[in-house]
Amino acid sequence: MTTSASTAPRRSRLWLWIVLAVIAAVAGALASHSVFSPKPAADGAVEALYQAKLPAPGGGDVDLGKLRGKTLVVNFWAPWCGPCVEEMPELTALHKEYTPRNVEFVGIGIDSAKNIEQFLQKVPVAYPLAVAGFQGTELARSLGNAQGGLPFTLVIAPDGAVKFSKLGRVHMEELRAVLPKS
Repeated sequence: MTTSASTAPRRSRLWLWIVLAVIAAVAGALASHSVFSPKPAADGAVEALYQAKLPAPGGGDVDLGKLRGKTLVVNFWAPWCGPCVEEMPELTALHKEYTPRNVEFVGIGIDSAKNIEQFLQKVPVAYPLAVAGFQGTELARSLGNAQGGLPFTLVIAPDGAVKFSKLGRVHMEELRAVLPKS
C-alpha cells in the first residue's frame, strides 16, 4: 500500500493536533493544580481563628481560643453543600475516636443560624459547630482557601502550624494520616 501525496500532510496535521492536545491537557492539569490547591495560610490567620468567638447554632458562643494547644480539625461547610453533608458522618466518627488523643473538631457553618439549626434537626453532628454566615468565607480564604469553595478542611497542630488543608470532600484516611497516632 502506498501513501498518496495528500495523505502524508493530513497525518502530519493529525500528529500536530495530537501533540497540541497533549500539551494543552498537561498545561490544564498543572494550572488546575495551582489554582484549585489550597494555599498556605496567611500570616496571623491561625491566630485570628483562635481569637474568634462565633455563635453556636443553638445559642451561646464557640470560643475557638479554648481549642489552642490541641490538634484542631477545622471544617468549613454549609447545609446546602452535598460533599459537606457526605463527610459529616465520617468527621463525627473521627471526633469520637480522636477526642481522647487531645484532638478537637469544629465545623464552621457558612450559612445562617436558622438554616444550620434546621439542618441539625435532620443530621446529627457530635462535634461543635459554629455559625460564621457568609463572612466565614473570608476566614477560610485567609486560611488558604483562595477559591472560597466548600467543603474546606484544615488540621492545625498544637503549635499553630497548619499540617493539612484540603478543598473538597475529605476522607477518614486522609485525616488519619495527619492526626496523632496515640
